[in-house]
Amino acid sequence: MRSILFWILFSTLHPFFSKFATSINSSITGTQSIIDSQTLVSPGKVFEMGFFSPSNSSYKYLGIWFHKVPNQTVVWVANRKNPCTDSSGMLKIEENQNLVLLSRSGSVVWSSSSSNHSKTGIPVVAQLLDSGNLVLRYEGNNDPENYIWQSFDYPSDTLLEGMKLGWNLKTGLSRYMTSWKYGNDPSPGDFTTRLDPRGLPQLVVRKGLVTTFRTGPWIGLRYNDSSEMKANPVFIPTLSIGTEEVYYLYTVENNLIISRLVLNSLGELQRFVWNDKMVKWNDIQNAQKDDCDAYNLCGNYGLCNINHSPLCDCLKGFIPKSPQDWNQTNWSGGCRRRTQLSCGKGDGFVKVSSVKSPDTSKSYLNGNMTLKECEVECLKNCSCVAYANSDIREGGSGCLMWFGNLLDTRVYEYNGQDLYIRLAASEVETYKDSKKRGKAVAVTVSIVVGVFVLGSIIYLYSAIIKQRGKKGNSRLQECTDYLELPVFHFLNIARATNNFSSDNKLGEGGFGPVYKGKLFNGTEIAVKRFSKKSLQGINEFHNEIILIAKLQHRNLVKILGYCIERQETMLIYEYLPNKSLDLFIFDQAQCTLINWEKRLNIVIGIAQGLLYLHRDSRLRIIHRDLKASNVLLDSVMNPKISDFGIARTFGGDQTEGSTEKVVGTYGYMSPEYAIEGLFSVKSDVSSFGVLVLEIVSGKKNRGFEHHDHDLNLLGHAWKLWDEGKASELLDASIGDPSQTSKVLRYIQVGLLCVQQRPEDRPNMANVVLMLSSDSVSLPRPKQPGFFNERSLVEENSSSSGEKRLCSNDITVTDIQGRE
Repeated sequence: MRSILFWILFSTLHPFFSKFATSINSSITGTQSIIDSQTLVSPGKVFEMGFFSPSNSSYKYLGIWFHKVPNQTVVWVANRKNPCTDSSGMLKIEENQNLVLLSRSGSVVWSSSSSNHSKTGIPVVAQLLDSGNLVLRYEGNNDPENYIWQSFDYPSDTLLEGMKLGWNLKTGLSRYMTSWKYGNDPSPGDFTTRLDPRGLPQLVVRKGLVTTFRTGPWIGLRYNDSSEMKANPVFIPTLSIGTEEVYYLYTVENNLIISRLVLNSLGELQRFVWNDKMVKWNDIQNAQKDDCDAYNLCGNYGLCNINHSPLCDCLKGFIPKSPQDWNQTNWSGGCRRRTQLSCGKGDGFVKVSSVKSPDTSKSYLNGNMTLKECEVECLKNCSCVAYANSDIREGGSGCLMWFGNLLDTRVYEYNGQDLYIRLAASEVETYKDSKKRGKAVAVTVSIVVGVFVLGSIIYLYSAIIKQRGKKGNSRLQECTDYLELPVFHFLNIARATNNFSSDNKLGEGGFGPVYKGKLFNGTEIAVKRFSKKSLQGINEFHNEIILIAKLQHRNLVKILGYCIERQETMLIYEYLPNKSLDLFIFDQAQCTLINWEKRLNIVIGIAQGLLYLHRDSRLRIIHRDLKASNVLLDSVMNPKISDFGIARTFGGDQTEGSTEKVVGTYGYMSPEYAIEGLFSVKSDVSSFGVLVLEIVSGKKNRGFEHHDHDLNLLGHAWKLWDEGKASELLDASIGDPSQTSKVLRYIQVGLLCVQQRPEDRPNMANVVLMLSSDSVSLPRPKQPGFFNERSLVEENSSSSGEKRLCSNDITVTDIQGRE
C-alpha cells in the first residue's frame, strides 16, 4: 500500500494556527512519508499544506495556505465536515489510488473519492502546485486534463487565480464556493457562490436555497456588476462558455501579486491583495456595496437607485402594486404595468440607461444578432418583456431577451447596460413627449442647480473640516490601516436598523447608543454608534477595534466589521438575543429564567474568557470594566465578555500599569485601581469576584441594603461566610441548588477574588482550576476591599478636580464612573 503519512504535533503557542517547523518537497510518492511536524510545500514555495487547528478548538483540519504570507491564511480545507479530534492524523494513498485522511484511531475522516482511475500498476503521485492546487496524478504525467483528482474542483471559501467557478457539463461537476461557518470555524457555513449558467451566466450568492445577491450577467469584459465596473491593474476576469464547460476565473497581471476572492461567513464576496509593506490583506473590492445589492429589493419590475430616497422606484411604464406598502418602504410587492400590452399591435420599447441587467435566469441569448434584430425578434414573442445587447464592447453586439418578470434591476452611475423595456404604444408616446419637453427645460435648470449645488458643497465641506478634529481623524486612520475586517457602508447600516429607530435601540453607554439591525442577507447584528460629541467615542472605537478584532474566543463577543462614513463611527457585532446578564440576575421577573446550573456555567464561561485575555491572547489584555452589563448572553445563555473600549494591553513580562485617569464603574473597581490608579490582571480578578457574588445572590454590589448593617454586598457576603452562614447569600427566588456545596465553593472563590491586597487574590488560571475541580483545596479569604462602600458619600472637593470618598477619608483623582 502506497501511503503518505502526516503525524502532526500541534503547537498551542500560536493564537490561531499551529506552526510547523520543517517542510519537504512538493510531491510525495508511494515510497515516501511525512512524519511529525512536517508540511508539504509547493515547488516555488508559494503554498504550504499541513494540519491546522482554529483558536480555542481541539479540532484538526488538513488545509492549504500561503507559504510566504506571515499572517497564515487558509485557502482550502479537506475535512471541513469531519474534523480530526485526535492530536494527529494520517494522509495516505490507498490501493484504489484515492487520497484518504485517517484519524489516529484509523477511522476515515476524508477521502478524495475519485473514480477517474484508468491505469493500474502505475505509481501515483500527490503534489502541491504553485497555484495552490493539490493534485493526484500518475507519475510522469503532468497534463491537467488527466489528473486523477484535484482540490481546485472542490473549492472551500476561497477562489484563487486560475480556479474555475462553474460547471463541467460533460461530467456534471459543479465547482462552487461555500463560506466558513464563522471566522474561526472552517466547517461549511450558510452561504454558497455558484455560477448560474441559465440564459447569460451570472454569479449568484445564496443562503441555503434563497438568493441574496447576484453579480449581473457577463457583458463582454466583466460581469454587469458595480464591483467589476472599472478597469483595474490587478486582475483580469474571464468567462468561458463552451459545449463541455461553463466557468468563471480570474488571472493576475503581475505574478508578484498575491490575491484571493473570498466568500465570508456573512455571505459577502470580497477580493483581497496582500500588502507586504503593511503586512496585511488589503480589501480592494466588495461585491455587495450597498442596499441596492440585496437581491430583488424593489420587487418585480422595480428599479433601485442608491442615490435616491426612497431607494426604490418602478421601471418606466410601471406603477406600485400596493401604493400603501410602497409609501411605508415595503417594496417587496413590486410593480405592475400601468397599461397592458396589446401583443404586437403597436407595442414599442423605452430605453432605461446604465443599469444592472435584470436576473438572466429566465432569459434567452443569441450572440449573433444585432440590437435591431433583437428588437424585431422580441416583438414577435408576446412573452418577451425586454431586450439588450449581450456584449457591450465596441458599440454592442448579441441579443439578450427576457421572458417573465424583470427582477433585481438597479441604476449604475457609469458603464451600466442599456435596457429596452416593452411598453404599450400609448406609454411609448408619453415618454417620447416628455423627453422633448425635458430638453427645453434642462439647460436653464442645470445652470441654477449647478450653482446652488456647488455653493452647498463648498459650505458643507468647510463645516465638516472644522467639525472633525485632527486628533480624531488621525486616530481613526491609524487603527483602520491595520484592520482585516469587513467595511460596512452607512446606508446598509441605516436600513438594517430602520434608520436607527428608537424601537431598535438596545441600550446606551458613555460611548453612545447600541441598535439591533438585520442585514439584507438575514444576519442579525448589533450596531454600536459612537457619539459625535464626545472624544471618548473615538478613543473607545480606536481601542476596541484594535484589540477585539484579533481576539477569537467563544466567551468574547464577536466583531463583524466597522463603518467610518458621513462623520459616523460605528462597530458592528454579532447580535446576542438575550442581551446582557444584568437584565436577568437583577430583575425579579427575569431572574427565574436562569437556574443554578446556568448561573454556574455563566461564571465558568466568564472566567475562561478572562483567562484567554490575561494569558492566551496575543497580548495580555486588562479589561478594566468587567461588570454584569458588559457580559452578553447568546441564545442558550452562554456568556460573552463585551465592551473593550477602555481595555489596556501589557507586553512581554509587564504585569502592572498605572494611570492618572481612572475610568470604570463604581462597585466593580479594585481598591488599588480606584485609589492609586494601579491596574493589573488582579484588577480584573477583583471585578470578576464582584460579578460572581452578584450572580449567586441576585443582588447588586453597589446599592445593596440590609436591615442589620451598612455593609455592601461584598461585606455582607464576607460576614455571612465568616459566620458559617454563606448559604443565606443564595438567591432565594430560584430555589435551593441541587449542588449546594458547589455554589458555596463559588462564593468562597468570589471572596478570594475581592480580597483587598492584589497579591492575595488568585490569578485567573487558578480561579478556573478552583471553579472546575472540587479536589483543589481553597484558602481562607481575607477581608474584601471596599466592604462598606455602600455608605461612602462622594463629595467634590475644591477646584482641584479631586473627589473625596468621605467615609474612608481617601482621595481619588479624576475618576470617571460609568453605569
